[in-house]
Amino acid sequence: MGDALKTYKSKRNFAITPEPPEGGEEGGDALAFVIQKHWASRLHYDFRLELDGVMLSWAVPKGPSYDTHDKRMAVHVEDHPISYNDFEGTIPPRQYGAGKVIIWDRGVWRPLGDPRKALAEGSLKFELAGHKMHGRWALVRMKGKGEKQEPWLLIKEKDDYARPADEFSVVDEMPDSVKALPTAAPKAAMPETLSPQLATLVDAPPSSPEDWLFEIKFDGYRLLARVDGKDIRLVTRNGNDWTHHLQALRDAIVKMRLPAGWYDGEIVVHDDNGRPDFGLLQNAFDENDPADIVYFLFDIPFHDGRDLRQVPLEQRRARLQALLDKKPSDTIRFSAALDATPQDMIAAACSMGLEGIIGKRRDSAYTSRRSGSWIKLKCGQRQEFVIGGYTDPQGSRSGFGSLLLGTYDKDGKLQYAGNVGCGFNAGTLHDIKKKMDKLAADKSPFAPNREIDKKAHWLKPSLVAEVSFGAWTHSGSIRHAVFKGLRKDKKADAIVREVPAHLKEQADMQPASTVQGKLPATLKISNPDRVIDQQSGATKITLVRYYALVGALILPHLKGRPVSLVRAPAGVGGELFFQKHAETGKLPGVKHLNPALDPDHPPMLEIATERGLLSAAQWNVVELHTQNANASCYEKPNRMVFDLDPGKGVTWPQVQEAAQLMRAFLDHLGLPAFLKTSGGKGLHVVVPVRPGYGWDDVKAFSQAIVAHMAEHIPERFVLKSGPRNRVGKIFIDYLRNSRGATTVAAWSARSRPGLGISVPLAWEELDGLHGADQWTVANVHTRLDVGNAPWTAYEQSAKGLASAMKVLGFKPGAS
Repeated sequence: MGDALKTYKSKRNFAITPEPPEGGEEGGDALAFVIQKHWASRLHYDFRLELDGVMLSWAVPKGPSYDTHDKRMAVHVEDHPISYNDFEGTIPPRQYGAGKVIIWDRGVWRPLGDPRKALAEGSLKFELAGHKMHGRWALVRMKGKGEKQEPWLLIKEKDDYARPADEFSVVDEMPDSVKALPTAAPKAAMPETLSPQLATLVDAPPSSPEDWLFEIKFDGYRLLARVDGKDIRLVTRNGNDWTHHLQALRDAIVKMRLPAGWYDGEIVVHDDNGRPDFGLLQNAFDENDPADIVYFLFDIPFHDGRDLRQVPLEQRRARLQALLDKKPSDTIRFSAALDATPQDMIAAACSMGLEGIIGKRRDSAYTSRRSGSWIKLKCGQRQEFVIGGYTDPQGSRSGFGSLLLGTYDKDGKLQYAGNVGCGFNAGTLHDIKKKMDKLAADKSPFAPNREIDKKAHWLKPSLVAEVSFGAWTHSGSIRHAVFKGLRKDKKADAIVREVPAHLKEQADMQPASTVQGKLPATLKISNPDRVIDQQSGATKITLVRYYALVGALILPHLKGRPVSLVRAPAGVGGELFFQKHAETGKLPGVKHLNPALDPDHPPMLEIATERGLLSAAQWNVVELHTQNANASCYEKPNRMVFDLDPGKGVTWPQVQEAAQLMRAFLDHLGLPAFLKTSGGKGLHVVVPVRPGYGWDDVKAFSQAIVAHMAEHIPERFVLKSGPRNRVGKIFIDYLRNSRGATTVAAWSARSRPGLGISVPLAWEELDGLHGADQWTVANVHTRLDVGNAPWTAYEQSAKGLASAMKVLGFKPGAS
């Protein structure tokens, strides 16, 4: 290594330059890559690949291109130390390479073949898994003409990531540093236990499949492996240790000598046609002969003393694949990504008799819960049910006739879901009956239901059956059911009816991508470098990119609601224009609502797509405000907003206390309360409402709530707005609930110094909040992993107002 860095060291004076002289930890099976954007005498991109303890380096003047026809010059320069991967700063004047350096991208790379041989031959092919760089690439050496440094070409290989240059320019659309993004895997002690990430059932593939990777949905058991030398534990999704059931698999893992870590995957048994078969997997356990079990690994949350959970999925999988490539095994295999459109993959899976496919966001972190960043798309309807009873067999059949099935509702009651009488053979009839005999009960475990067979035999609800079926009836039962097997890895009390979510809605309540928002090639930004906020130095393009970044988070708060736009053509501190109406011809994606909603005025506006959001930002819109009703039911509001507006002399702890008092009183009225920062000085308490009353009644009721608060806690709250009335007190602005009034939307920026943003909060976070403008356009990346998660239950929490009005003694229509 010393010789490899000789040229590097000879060019630098480390008493002056902040660049590291040497050092850095090798990646082992996960080789690092980094691309540093370097404003030296000329702007260029330094492309570096880890190999043999150093970073092989090429200077790429124009940067990489996703167009396979572009052959970007890459000049081979001196090797750099691995520690250089973390360097971001300014090389001083008169030093070699003087100028600013940022980490433009980084991740892991995987050579396709022997990299040393390929380098010697001048044709290196490899895969990249970074924030911006993905897929297959090649470095090809050119025939030199006496240059001091070898000329190479950086070329994108044909794959799903390739895109024409006139459609997408990665260096133009994603220009910023990724240093603050989660890539580094911190050293960490391996936890004793780990809960797996779970996928959400959705009704359609994602609209941006290039941001996802897809795998086969295996018909097996989820299994986590904790490996620490010869100490191997095989754990089910519910935390049960199944090592003693899977000795052959344990022995295979020991033989591979895998590095210490947590490995995530699925165990299956294949049929004669090579398809996973759930029944055969059960037989492997029942017959105590698990020799044919295959363990497909698809994730690695902990590896070799490092916590990889915040590392993007694609980089985790690259580490895992590189590891398994070096340690091939017929028993432990890598779950490869499928290479086709989601629609084609689903069709192929169904035609092969598979259960479906799994989709995962390439940039997602590993979270020990059910998440919209992992989705499942099934060929047919299939899920688990609790067995609550059975019927007697008929004719020559033995054991039982059919199993009575149920799922638990949100109140913990077992709701009848029909029965299953198909899919059994003599062996399973006998085995299941034997298990059920031990669970006999005197009464039905189901909630009352007229469809349940009155002659049924009841059971304690502890057995779980996996069942495929044709459809749900209107009464909540399944039709054309076929038994697939008993689930030993799932708890009965966790079985609920699985309802497919609409992917966009589900993803909206999950963390957003940590990658900078992609700007459509057709979006032209005028004056992109104009500074719009002196305090933060943010430019117009900064704001546009912010809205691209949070598009998936803000759109559910905008969609369907009339929106008002706050434009700041002169930037923060300049004149503002509040617009409820605008011509949409030059605002693609911004549309007019039905003129009948507000017949005495021009049509109101709606922004329901990312294109509309970015069009508005290009038009100098900083803030987006929404009304309290959806356009589809405009005369009946579906939320109330209480804006806690502190007067002069009110401290931040007093604002926090006021929010808790507001929540307590709403709870007394039986109303749900959700919290968000305003991005300015105060807090917003939002109450989801079932549409039932008109604007006048809702406003009057909200005023009555505020009046009650001001009357009973006069030292803290005031009913009248004016500055003199609010000195030392908080005005709870109920006027936000008037017809046509608006409130700044969650995730909207504010046209205030610093560009604060309005962010959804969990109530448990309130005590630790430092201010209403804690999150800004500049530091939003620190909040993206939380996203809309604190408001996941918002829609289903909506309640009618009649009961609350009665508690308060409010009579609608009286105003």
